[in-house]
Amino acid sequence: MPYFFRSFSFVALSLLPAACRMEDRFIFYPSATIEQTPREVGLDFEDVSFSTRDGVRLNGWFIPHREARSTLVWFHGNAGNISHRVENIKLLHDKVKVSIFIFDYRGYGRSEGRASEEGTYLDGEAAMDFVHKRLGGDPKKIILFGRSLGTAVAAEMANRFESQGLILESPFVSIREMARVVFPFLPIGPLLQTRYDVQEKIRKIRTPLLVLHGDRDEVVPFTQGKMVFDAAPEPKRFFTIAGAGHNDTYLVGGERYFLQLQNFIDGLSSTRQ
Repeated sequence: MPYFFRSFSFVALSLLPAACRMEDRFIFYPSATIEQTPREVGLDFEDVSFSTRDGVRLNGWFIPHREARSTLVWFHGNAGNISHRVENIKLLHDKVKVSIFIFDYRGYGRSEGRASEEGTYLDGEAAMDFVHKRLGGDPKKIILFGRSLGTAVAAEMANRFESQGLILESPFVSIREMARVVFPFLPIGPLLQTRYDVQEKIRKIRTPLLVLHGDRDEVVPFTQGKMVFDAAPEPKRFFTIAGAGHNDTYLVGGERYFLQLQNFIDGLSSTRQ
């Protein structure tokens, strides 16, 4: 989430109550324009539409992998849309044997509606229902992958749905704790309506966990990723992406990064009943 809270400052400094009422527009940075698709990087994909239980129409992509035994359900960060993840999708497809389902939250890309915390959870539910039906209802073929803001949505889905495993990349403790980091001298946190409490959610999971975090993350402190990891029950593992910031994890991490993902996924497959 490259713009996480950065544009919040001028409102926070002038009028805290008004800032809290308008907080959604400073947490979510959606883009409506689809700039490219997986086809531009040589990948076959299916463009799909599906609806949430409150009637919002969402858009997503299913990218199959012929050697995959599992499907990765991808919950992206707070900026842009799925088209801004195409480079990452291509590398993940080429280096990890997994099919990918990535979708846009309400208000992002071609998805209808307007983003909110509860809205993203409804969107996550709809995405999980869609993938369950596509895979014939087998939850042991689904791996949840949340990045940045998406770690909160993925962790919530891990508590609402059975899955094979959970991967969190660059997780934060909560919106309140992020407010402390960005505005250490302003009492914004207690006034915020949006919670996205990843640490609270992760305590309740009952699925194997992999956490990855860049040790030079300039947006979400590395220490917050460790705090999320420490709160989680076993089995779990943590991988430090040496030298990586917030948005270049898969580039700086290189082969070792993708090997961690593949090893984790292989381990999940070997323990399936």
